[in-house]
Amino acid sequence: MAEIFSLEYPQSLGVFDKYADAQKAVDYLSDNEFPVQNVLIVGTELKQVERVTGRLTWSRVLMAGAGSGLWLGLFVGIVVSAFSEGSSFFATVLGCAAIGVVFSVVFAALGYGATRGQRDFSSVQKVVATKYEVLVEHKFLAQGQELLAKLPGRDPFAV
Repeated sequence: MAEIFSLEYPQSLGVFDKYADAQKAVDYLSDNEFPVQNVLIVGTELKQVERVTGRLTWSRVLMAGAGSGLWLGLFVGIVVSAFSEGSSFFATVLGCAAIGVVFSVVFAALGYGATRGQRDFSSVQKVVATKYEVLVEHKFLAQGQELLAKLPGRDPFAV
């Protein structure tokens, strides 16, 4: 699988500030019969972005734990009751939901307590590229450069 993300002697056709611009360049190459199966778009100059979504408190942590435990317990209860005979559907589902809430609240409390206040906020993270380089197999470099030189709106002095 790793071979699909590699080229033999890759050469740079250009560096773009936006992914849409790199995609436009490759689309232009494709429209002009360039063998685009020999092209890679590589995100470079990676940075991690973290968006803080809220403050964590004991009540928020315990409520989130209870909510996730409830959903998991309901799911397990429905599955268990589907394969068990003789027991009440509602009793099985409610029992599993209660057990799920208890275990999830305990584990959420242990996890939050282990941080000792060092991370009292919730967040989401992602890695983003700030540049996008279009690479091409070395034997197609001249053809790709010639075509991209004709790309409408392309800076003729760009790499």
